[in-house]
Amino acid sequence: MQFIDTHSHLDTEDFMEDLPEVIARAKAAGVSKIFVPGVDAASVATVKQLCQNYPGYCYAMIGLQPEEVRQDWREVLQMMKAELDASRRGDEHTVPYIAIGECGLDYYWSREYEKEQLLAFEEQVKWSIETQLPLMIHCRKAQNELLHILKAYEKDLPGGVFHCFTGNRQEAEAYLRFEKFVLGVGGVSTFKSSHLREDLPAVVPLDRIVLETDSPYMAPVPYRGKRNESAFVLEVLRTLSKAYGVSDEEMAEQTNANVRRIFKEI
Repeated sequence: MQFIDTHSHLDTEDFMEDLPEVIARAKAAGVSKIFVPGVDAASVATVKQLCQNYPGYCYAMIGLQPEEVRQDWREVLQMMKAELDASRRGDEHTVPYIAIGECGLDYYWSREYEKEQLLAFEEQVKWSIETQLPLMIHCRKAQNELLHILKAYEKDLPGGVFHCFTGNRQEAEAYLRFEKFVLGVGGVSTFKSSHLREDLPAVVPLDRIVLETDSPYMAPVPYRGKRNESAFVLEVLRTLSKAYGVSDEEMAEQTNANVRRIFKEI
């Protein structure tokens, strides 16, 4: 049985000491592919290097995460767009990019850069339309604003993932009105306090879910509180299989099909 981790920050310092072992454990657990998002200017180089080191296993995304948006967001996006364009031309020093992201809106801690976040996200939405690469979307405390932007471009967007979904039934239904998008579900679904095990089967069809870890963050039970890693996505799969009343194999097969539908470049 094989399955895919659609969101893992393997390029961060958290994995600097033991990345080969982390990759080996992921493969042993059944992880067939790992998707690695960009978050800021520095991550362009680290994500690219990682995916060059593990071609055909680690796949790169490029984008500006909303918590990293500052006054210099235009310059950062200009640099990222140049890298993306070089990749699309097939330049030898680049890697293929499978998605635009991680991008979106986050007003959880502060609205200091609210305007900049809105502009940066809309710019990356336009990249998605131009390249027909899916979006990997981060949204926290900003659903209404985010969906307002997406609605304006809905007909032309190729689709994407609402990453790290932890919301309620109403929020899930709002996202799923965008028919070419799916929800990314991770370790929070395994937490004792989580309502996802009840809410997801109630309103989210199996063909609208992909698996993720968001490692090194939010490790699932029984690893909660430890560094998360891609191998642990198996615990998410098992939790969702039980919640939906299907076999682990069926969950793996369906989520893999969902990934192939969204991420056409893999």
